[in-house]
Amino acid sequence: MLLRITHETLYRYTPGVDTAQHMAHLQPPDTPYQSCLSHRINVTPSCADFDTRLDAFGNLRSYWAMVSHHPQMEVCAQSEVRTLGPPSDHVDAMSGAPQTNGGTGPESDALALAVRTGMPWEAARDLFCYASGQPSDAASEFSYASHHAPVDTAFAAYAAPSFDAGRPLAAAACELMERIHRDFVYEALSTEISTPALEVLADRRGVCQDFAHVLLACLRSLGLAARYVSGYLLSEPPPGQPRLTGADASHAWVSVYLPDLGGSRGLPHGGWLDLDPTNDRAGLGTPGPDYVRLAVGRDFADVSPLRGVLQGGANHTLQVRVTVAPAVE
Repeated sequence: MLLRITHETLYRYTPGVDTAQHMAHLQPPDTPYQSCLSHRINVTPSCADFDTRLDAFGNLRSYWAMVSHHPQMEVCAQSEVRTLGPPSDHVDAMSGAPQTNGGTGPESDALALAVRTGMPWEAARDLFCYASGQPSDAASEFSYASHHAPVDTAFAAYAAPSFDAGRPLAAAACELMERIHRDFVYEALSTEISTPALEVLADRRGVCQDFAHVLLACLRSLGLAARYVSGYLLSEPPPGQPRLTGADASHAWVSVYLPDLGGSRGLPHGGWLDLDPTNDRAGLGTPGPDYVRLAVGRDFADVSPLRGVLQGGANHTLQVRVTVAPAVE
């Protein structure tokens, strides 16, 4: 699927800003499931010292400076991405049967196998426990609490009904995703980024980043490794397919680490199972070809689309518009 993405951000400042330094995660990376064919960021008024480099998590992060007085700033990021992902799967967490949106293939088979016979979740958890003389897994950095996804007994208690003893991690994680989708109400403007995940868990309402933070906190409270994923959804689905929730803005979901994914002869390899609790979608490496990944991190704070340090601009208003549409081949 070839997708054209336009992400427009407009800040208006009162009073105006004298100087500023900005940082953005707006450039989609190349992954096994997507290829970024073109990308550009236009900043108005003109900026200085624009640069893009990799951050600590391997994301493409852009920097620029605003060196003159300005009452507003407009940032327009445009990308063309070819998604290569498998059909999105809804996996029956009890039987392990993938319910696909349009096909089968090795990815669907691998996900079904992971759900039915994958590593028990306790074994995956134990891999992240410190053992003298044993090498650590690179995914262990995503097993600890973070600012927006704390470790707490309340999250562990909510997750527990899905994590029976000996159950494959993929099956348990998929069922937990399904429960969040079923138990929580998507309600725009019901929360802010500062709303604690524990409050979202208690109120059972929020938006995609809230549901992602709750899922992260549940998985980490059980000792598992999971990361926050920011990205986009196709704004208008193909004929006959439902429109996904959160398609008019940047989106968020979660990846849980499966230590045994892709292994052979009993040797663990490791891979990521993507889980979107907002839309109840799961897939290996991507929830589906109508998703575009931007960045991964411990939580939203690591991958905020745009942030800055300003001199001036005590008050501001923000407008954001995102369009993801099929591109003409």
